[in-house]
Amino acid sequence: MNTYDINEIQKILPHRYPFLLVDKIIELEPRIRIVGVKQVTFNEHFFQGHFPEAPVMPGVLQIEALAQVGAILALREFEDRDSKIPFFTGLDKAKFRRPVVPGDTLTLEVTALRIGRKVQKMRGEAKVDGNITAEAEIMSVIGDKPKA
Repeated sequence: MNTYDINEIQKILPHRYPFLLVDKIIELEPRIRIVGVKQVTFNEHFFQGHFPEAPVMPGVLQIEALAQVGAILALREFEDRDSKIPFFTGLDKAKFRRPVVPGDTLTLEVTALRIGRKVQKMRGEAKVDGNITAEAEIMSVIGDKPKA
């Protein structure tokens, strides 16, 4: 399967509202590349404070959305993914190019630079209407979920 809806995403990612920042996966090449979508609406919790009279999606949340899409690419490789959790460990070459506002469709494209059993490195680009809004190289480690 090369597309995932929100229910399938929640079977892979441990994130939940209000911090789940990907609505669907529209393209997937296992271990190579993945494209997700986030519909940015005025009802997003962060717009209450960033900024109420001129709402803009924080750039760090765009990077987090890219990291979540990358985590789907990585975690789907683990049969025991229910016991795993991705930990964001680093960020290189991050740039924020233009604002993302309510009503935008944020396309999140992530390409694997390295997918290992533990360490992941990916390159992500967030775009609106084909224009880059944020980009970065993202590093993460796949760890065991902490015991409750």
